[in-house]
Amino acid sequence: MIDKTLFIKKSNSKIILVQIYVDDIIFGATQDSLCEEFVAAMKGCKLDRKSTSGTCHLLGSSLISWHSKKQACVTLSTAEAEYIVAGSCCAQILWLKQQLADFGLKISKVPLMCDNTSAINLIKNHIQHSRTKHIEIHHHFIRDHVNNEDYEVKFIETKLQLADIFTKPLSKERFLFLRNELGILDSQNLS
Repeated sequence: MIDKTLFIKKSNSKIILVQIYVDDIIFGATQDSLCEEFVAAMKGCKLDRKSTSGTCHLLGSSLISWHSKKQACVTLSTAEAEYIVAGSCCAQILWLKQQLADFGLKISKVPLMCDNTSAINLIKNHIQHSRTKHIEIHHHFIRDHVNNEDYEVKFIETKLQLADIFTKPLSKERFLFLRNELGILDSQNLS
């Protein structure tokens, strides 16, 4: 089956991959210059100022689900954007936990990795309401799940944040590192 949303441009040893969704575009390249050119070409799309969020979900060391999407609302800070992403990730994990429970596998205190300490503080601290009054109430349900110990929010260094592969233009080295960490095989090495 041919994926009509994936575009690959190859010139000699240079490759750029572009995946187009209804409301998002994900891309990566073998050279930083190709990513920079693509970003420059897409800069005319800054009208709405919405962040692109991404999550990936692992069961053990196996990637079982991922998500990349332009956020539905404009955020005032990266902390707020990360907080909203954590809520989206929380919802996806709830669904995955239910699917696993249907197979008799109960999981509690799922680690939710975040590379933004301000977002982690928003999740864990109910007192910071003055900074979060403008955030729509449905984004706050993650706090309840953390308090119920369904999740454990943990800090992860940005360089180890696997979801970056779904949201940012990356250098070849960074792309290959994240791809390897996610356990995604290089199609050229398959036989």
